[in-house]
Amino acid sequence: MKPLAVLVEAALAGGSVLKGYFGSDFRISFKGAVNLVTEADLASEREVVGILRQRFPGAAILAEEAGEASGESGFRFIIDPLDGTTNFAHGYPVFAVSIACEEAATITAGVVYDPVRDELFTAARSRGAFLNGRRLVVSVTRKLEEALLVTGFPYDLKDNLKGNLRLFERFMGVSRAVRRDGSAALDLCYVAAGRFDGFWEEKLGPWDTAAGALIVEEAGGCVSNLEGGPFHYRKGAIVASNRALHDQMIALTR
Repeated sequence: MKPLAVLVEAALAGGSVLKGYFGSDFRISFKGAVNLVTEADLASEREVVGILRQRFPGAAILAEEAGEASGESGFRFIIDPLDGTTNFAHGYPVFAVSIACEEAATITAGVVYDPVRDELFTAARSRGAFLNGRRLVVSVTRKLEEALLVTGFPYDLKDNLKGNLRLFERFMGVSRAVRRDGSAALDLCYVAAGRFDGFWEEKLGPWDTAAGALIVEEAGGCVSNLEGGPFHYRKGAIVASNRALHDQMIALTR
């Protein structure tokens, strides 16, 4: 069975779990002062991991809630069972399941599923990116002053407000507008779909970007670190764009 098909199966199953919890009463715990985890996160992750382990026994797992487990099959699955937990907990319908497959230190497939809008973003390396089966292509915006951008803020935002807002202030000063929706996985997919022209964020987890970064690249976009160098999902900082804007964005993030 091909990894992408399994990722789709697992993401749809995790999304179904989230839909069952959304809008109902559920337990909320705290991993930090503002970092939430709900029983929906945990239930979705159990469903996703269960399917992946059944289809690919011996695969390594890197999941937001359960952490990292080694494997010997050559596959690693990187899982965010609920990206946008704060949104979910408040009834704000912007959240997703994100799963990536890594082989030989390379992300080879990625899926992000938005269960509220029933939007399934998929990509396999060198085979394109798709939304519900329709090929994705990034926007054609060429000037930063005409761009709609998106970003997010880290959980320690209030500990260093000025430092964490420095890039936001720079981009607000030159772009058409900046949005902040609270789901990095969906932000990246929206860049791939041309809904946003660019995205940047710092201090992200590996599960936030592993799938979405591949989807952007396969839609014709560009992904890098803040200095314009190679991006890696474990590094935590990312700039993603429609490619035409990338140098202009890097000039502000570098």
